[in-house]
Amino acid sequence: MELIKWSDQYATGIPGIDNEHGELIATINSFYSKLTQHSDKDELINILNNIYGTIHAHFMLEERLMKKHGYDEYEEHRDDHVRLLDDIRDITMDLEKTSDFDEQQLKIKLNDWFLIHFKTHDSRLHKLEQLIASHEEANSGFMIGLKKLKARFFKIRSR
Repeated sequence: MELIKWSDQYATGIPGIDNEHGELIATINSFYSKLTQHSDKDELINILNNIYGTIHAHFMLEERLMKKHGYDEYEEHRDDHVRLLDDIRDITMDLEKTSDFDEQQLKIKLNDWFLIHFKTHDSRLHKLEQLIASHEEANSGFMIGLKKLKARFFKIRSR
């Protein structure tokens, strides 16, 4: 059973990020499936801890790319990452504290946790995709120019 279905609207155009978003959705769906099957609380907590670790590593990738390419919304995006990590930790702690948790509320929290961040922050990463492409193009142009300069240098030197 799926809570979140992958859609092209989640694609940022950055392959590594898109791949990790797909993996995260699969992990969230795994949790949701276990939740609806009334799985053991410890198993649910382990999946949430896995989500936390996966998303933390994913956020590090996004932040590294944003910083490297001068993404203008870096600070705001990073601050939301901090909030999201706090949220998933709170969801996990709430689950650990109780034996009687509200499945529906947990489902809504997890769904909103991913979708709200995506719609408000990750959907803007198309700008980052453009920055990466422009840096790659600039680097490519620089390398071509460097090769031409080296060729001229060696041509002059060999005379």
